[in-house]
Amino acid sequence: MIPIRAYAGQRVGVLGLGRSGLVTARALKAGGAEPVCWDDDGAARETAAGEGFDVVDLSREREAASMARLIVSPGIPHLYPQPHLAVAQALAAGVPVDNDVGLFFQALLAVEPEGFDEDGKPFKVIAVTGSNGKSTTTALIHHILKAAGRRTQMGGNIGRGVLDLDPPVPGEIVVVELSSYQIELARTLAPDVAVFLNLSPDHLDRHGGIGGYFAAKRRLFEVGAPVRSVIGVDEPEGRQLAGIAEAPIAVSVKTRPRGQGWSVFMHKSHLTEWRAGKQSGAIDMRAALALKGAHNHQNACAAYAACRAAGLGPRQIEGGLVSFPGLAHRMERVGEAMGIVFVNDSKATNAAAAEKALLAYENIRWIAGGRPKEGGIEPLRPLFGKIAKAYLIGEAEAEFAATLGGTPHARCGVLADAVAAARADARPGDVILLSPACASWDQFASFEARGDAFRALVAPFLGPDLGKEAGR
Repeated sequence: MIPIRAYAGQRVGVLGLGRSGLVTARALKAGGAEPVCWDDDGAARETAAGEGFDVVDLSREREAASMARLIVSPGIPHLYPQPHLAVAQALAAGVPVDNDVGLFFQALLAVEPEGFDEDGKPFKVIAVTGSNGKSTTTALIHHILKAAGRRTQMGGNIGRGVLDLDPPVPGEIVVVELSSYQIELARTLAPDVAVFLNLSPDHLDRHGGIGGYFAAKRRLFEVGAPVRSVIGVDEPEGRQLAGIAEAPIAVSVKTRPRGQGWSVFMHKSHLTEWRAGKQSGAIDMRAALALKGAHNHQNACAAYAACRAAGLGPRQIEGGLVSFPGLAHRMERVGEAMGIVFVNDSKATNAAAAEKALLAYENIRWIAGGRPKEGGIEPLRPLFGKIAKAYLIGEAEAEFAATLGGTPHARCGVLADAVAAARADARPGDVILLSPACASWDQFASFEARGDAFRALVAPFLGPDLGKEAGR
């Protein structure tokens, strides 16, 4: 845990007591502050009270006025579509509002260094944001650093909360995933390397539109003032950001960035680095089995650029790219047997997410279905030609069958029957892909539970060693 010492002896409000909120309260208490906690959910309040924290309704005017600062969890709105009453009361009382990410960077800036690296820094922070691919890119950077023998931690919007990380030591590189919710409210942002992957419409009600959403992401580069910025330039917003950033590393999977600056480009499965108009490095990505598809190529380019900015050489990075196992349930290669590849993409809970997997493979035996989302799989129609056969399950079974029409398909009802049917039909060179394009809640408690079930079902086909891993 990283103790927050800046508010020793002061009363600090903590609004929202989920994963990050309780850690924030503990970090404040460890630093000598007096946290007062509130959550609209009674069970969360009971948990905090059970740990000995004062639980007080922070929406009361007198409580707001007594705080030195209010720390707000990411899921709680502070402006749009309308602020939580406790936030409104704090702002009316002139109380600064912050979040755990702001406290994290504030605490790191106050650390007395015991040693410095070649850049005069005791440790580095790499922060990753974007609409899609944040988790994969963050985990990939962390994996590359570990594979290269560097001391590193990972947290933020993935894994451990930022304040639950250990205080960094000299030479360490901390990799954090940051969502727009986390960036927009942080009063302090100070990454050494900041990564912007892409932008697509999301959370628009929370940010007051696409402009507000982009503005939230952009704060990491403006307020944060990173030493080096890694920026995906395949959308207009990324190109605009690269145009105003100091010494950006441009990343693209569509067109090699022009100019004499530093860039990383993916061309025909080869990741290439360019400086001063000349190629300065290249990696054959065909051996990186967990990083298939254009979206993962962008993640790989961004991770490569971030690690180069942190001081690693191309050959050090190559080993980590090739050995990266991928994230669980996200185009996760479970194993291969008799020339048939099994892929768990249970995280694909809508058509846009499933599209990435369908684009990445050929000869697909597609397991799809569950609780359908608006629009179903109609947006995937241009990719139906890649599907050898679809195996449909759950509430969406009839709807998806109607949309597929003449595309070969079978109505299987449940996942176990779909896996068995796909395996019986599969031939060498086929990919059995679970990419449901649906929520899991009709038959499973979560997409994780659905993916775990898929692993267990395919384990017998993979042999004793791979089967043990698939059923973990």
